[in-house]
Amino acid sequence: MERLTIAVNVPLGFHARPVSRWVSLAQTFQSHITVTFRDKTVDGKSALGLMALAVPGGAELEVCASGPDEKEALAALASLASRSFSA
Repeated sequence: MERLTIAVNVPLGFHARPVSRWVSLAQTFQSHITVTFRDKTVDGKSALGLMALAVPGGAELEVCASGPDEKEALAALASLASRSFSA
């Protein structure tokens, strides 16, 4: 299992558009991905779960991936976040 802390660098937080882009990318990997914020952990491939976290802008998420492409998954998700979730 690999872990990474990822900053949500969008002023409005982890709202519908960044969550949609995150889920679209996360679903391309075989690994199981979880996201933790304020002691709540959700499936990193679930838009509803991620939206339920209500992550504000500037917050940090702990992302874990476990599976055959875990390193690639975390690297891709970190890259997406570093681009403020733009395609």
